[in-house]
Amino acid sequence: MGTQKPRILPWLISQLDRGEWEGVAWLDESRTRFRIPWKHGLRQDAQQEDFGIFQAWAEASGAYTPGKDKPDLPTWKRNFRSALNRKEVLRLAEDHSKDSHDPHKIYEFVSSGVRDIPEPDISQDNNGRHSTSDTQEDIVEKLLSDIDLSPERGPSNLTVSSEKPPQLLLSPDSDIPALCPNSGLSENPLKQLLANEEDWEFEVTAFYRGCQVFQQTIFCPGGLRLVGSEAGDRMLPGQPIQLPDPAASLTDQSVTGYVQRVLSCLGGGLALWRAGQWLCAQRLGHCHVYWAVGEELLPSCGHKPAGEVPKDREGGVFNLGPFIADLIAFIEGSRRSPLYTLWFCVGQAWPQDQPWIKRLLMVKVVPMCLRVLVDIARQGGASSLENTVDLHISNSQPLSLTSDQYMACLQDLVEDMDFQVAGEA
Repeated sequence: MGTQKPRILPWLISQLDRGEWEGVAWLDESRTRFRIPWKHGLRQDAQQEDFGIFQAWAEASGAYTPGKDKPDLPTWKRNFRSALNRKEVLRLAEDHSKDSHDPHKIYEFVSSGVRDIPEPDISQDNNGRHSTSDTQEDIVEKLLSDIDLSPERGPSNLTVSSEKPPQLLLSPDSDIPALCPNSGLSENPLKQLLANEEDWEFEVTAFYRGCQVFQQTIFCPGGLRLVGSEAGDRMLPGQPIQLPDPAASLTDQSVTGYVQRVLSCLGGGLALWRAGQWLCAQRLGHCHVYWAVGEELLPSCGHKPAGEVPKDREGGVFNLGPFIADLIAFIEGSRRSPLYTLWFCVGQAWPQDQPWIKRLLMVKVVPMCLRVLVDIARQGGASSLENTVDLHISNSQPLSLTSDQYMACLQDLVEDMDFQVAGEA
């Protein structure tokens, strides 16, 4: 015999009455207002215990079985939020999710008698199977439960009898996109940024002693490898990008000789590739390589590099999660626009105390999709950027979003990356 899935409101009220979850509590004697902890997974102090109520609902609703299913905290949180947002008798009264000391949300019942919501009428049919009364809410709950809310697939899996697929619109009382037939979006297009089958486009620029000698924009399935004048070992993964012979652009013979030595020591090359929300790098030759994230026009000199690219293992050099979180904060006006340009100093120490143009070989790598995301934020939505923009991702379609839709897509994307960040750290 199957177990009846509980309804979210009677279940949540029972959890509030029990007071078993820290921070989950009633706020008034009439029990019409309550709070839910809403700590973001990108916070350094985030613990799994902070998301106990989301896991509890996932277990109660049958979406997660401990020991059988893989934990998926971002999806638990999103499904819990979606379930509450669908209830007309409930509204989000206050959003303190960005409070640095006590992130939480306050919900409020807007109808009287909501605490007397009856449990579903469970009876047995002639075959001994459990069934429930066919109320309108039961039917709606059944339809909504069939929507796949996993991070990999959006709401386009819902089948509807219309000429166009269901589309996304930012609901005025919701902090996530809601299904709406006339909004102009069928799914969150920014989720393509995390799709394993999608390749990012990179702009690669090389400088010999501050002189630009190479620039190429390229899609690199499996990543790229910066190699010297020789193409390097083509059996290695990643598309080799051959740097030019310095003799063709430099007039100082001694400097030319030094640059040639650096290029010869690149060996298998400097490899850069994407793994989920991370950009990873590894050096496959003898040359030491230092890296930092800086402005597009110049590297972050005057201080130490972010790190050295490892030789015997991969190392993360850029995390999309904090970038998206900082981009949201930039749109909200609480910080400057986030940096996204990777600079590599090859064969020498990072130019901490000297001008970067004194270094023999500096390489700049710009993920084009991140440049576009910042440009959209600066312009107040893709709709103001000549109607459509290109994400510079393989197989992506032209993008056009209002500022509200753009913010909603960013927030939804961050939810998908919440605990991937904690797992990778």
